[in-house]
Amino acid sequence: RVKTRYGVPGQLASCHTAVIGGYAIEGHVPMRHVARLLHDKPRDIRGIAVPGMPRGSPGMEMPDGSVDAFEVMAFGSDGKVSEFRT
Repeated sequence: RVKTRYGVPGQLASCHTAVIGGYAIEGHVPMRHVARLLHDKPRDIRGIAVPGMPRGSPGMEMPDGSVDAFEVMAFGSDGKVSEFRT
């Protein structure tokens, strides 16, 4: 299972998991965050995630334009979780 192999913490688990450039991308992560991750190639990060399915995140756009506040989180192989900023 990809989530287990890449150490996606349970609290960050979402509906979709991808592996790009050796990093796990969990959930509806905006492309600008993925691009930054692939550009910077941080060694201490195993992946990034958007937990749940927040309205307004990629693939979860709403007809009325409503958006939930959400953060993109980074996680490392040490289990540490922090906000991933662009």
